[in-house]
Order: sequence, then C-alpha cells, then structure tokens
Amino acid sequence: MVHTVPVPRRPLAPVDPGRPDGPDGPDGPDGLGNLGGAGIPGGPGGPGGRVRQWYEHELGWVTVPGLPLRLATGLRFDVLDVPAAAGFPALRHLGPASPVALLGDRMRLLVAAGSADELPGLLDWLEWGALPLDLTAIGAGGHIEAPRPSGLNGSRPFPLGRAGSQGAAVWLRPPEPGCEVEASLPTLSAVGGDGGAPDLVRLVDTMATQCHRIRLRRSCAQPLAFS
Repeated sequence: MVHTVPVPRRPLAPVDPGRPDGPDGPDGPDGLGNLGGAGIPGGPGGPGGRVRQWYEHELGWVTVPGLPLRLATGLRFDVLDVPAAAGFPALRHLGPASPVALLGDRMRLLVAAGSADELPGLLDWLEWGALPLDLTAIGAGGHIEAPRPSGLNGSRPFPLGRAGSQGAAVWLRPPEPGCEVEASLPTLSAVGGDGGAPDLVRLVDTMATQCHRIRLRRSCAQPLAFS
C-alpha cells in the first residue's frame, strides 16, 4: 500500500494595500489610488498623493476622490471658463493673488463661491445675455482638473507618472499656501465695497467683450457661400 503524505499548503500572503492590486490601490475596489504606498502614483508617497496632500493640507481645498485629481468647485471658489485669448485682457481686473489656470487654449479664473449662479443675471444686466458667448461658469457640485503644482516647498518639480496625466492644466497664477483664497477672488460684493476684492462685474464685462470680438473675427474669417 502506498501512503501519501499531505503537503501543507502555503498560507496566502496578506494583501499589501500599497500594491496596485491591493484593496486601496488604483486597481482595487475603491479605485481611488490615494491610499497606496510610495511606489503608487496615487499613494501618499507617490506624485498623485503628494499633489492631493498639497491641495488639501497646504491650501485647505476639497479634492474629488479618484484619478485624475480634480478640485471641487462651489465650496471655496467657483470657476469661470473662457478662451485664453479672452481671458488675458481681463487679468488686469484681478489682484496679484487671484489664482488663474490654463488648460490648453482655455483659461480658468477662480472667482468667489456663488458666482456661477450670478453669471446669467450679470450677463443680462450687462446686456450680453442675448448673445452666444463662449463663457461658462462651474459652481456647486462641479469640479475642474487640478493644475499640477510646479514643486513642493519651492524645490524640485513633481515627477510625472500616471497620476500626472490629469494633465495639461497648469497654474498661470498659482495659489499661495497659507493664504485665504477667498480674499483674493473676484466677487459681486466688491461693487461699492472698500476695494479689497477684485470686481466680478468688470471682469465678466471684459471677458464677454473679448468673447464677442473673437466670435465676430471667426465669422468674418469664414468663406462666403455662393449658391
């Protein structure tokens, strides 16, 4: 008779949450990738996690779970989105600490929370409401791609990785850690105020004017159709 000796099964190794296939990695059940280890782009030691920590801890801004990294709007700020060609002439109405981002050929200007709800009425009051303008606002419940900071502690830039594919968004005028962003944002309350905050009315009027000029130039550049 042949006797078989049972071979003890090797116990399964515990899942390392710092691995990409771990429960907290970007491929795990939560899909966040913001709790992994140093080798994971979204982990605290990886570039994505360090960017998230910079926004949340240094600026006190709310980020949206998941990758690519996004910033929640409607809480600390709203965002006006316009063609960059229309945004640059309006920068003179901002204070030096007013954050502004670029994403491709679009400019995103941070404005006071609640401004997105005010924009349609403001455009009507400025007599721009009847015209199609390439000017939109992102407010409560929305988000924008998080522009990538140029570096931590004013030193070396973040290495690019999968978490860096949020992408082309960059800061033209970056926010300042340790400063309350609200004080630097354009707001309607600046009208008739003490002049401390930028005036949202002048900002919107300038951008609406530039958007209209861009639209007219494009219309004139189109070839005439002959029947």
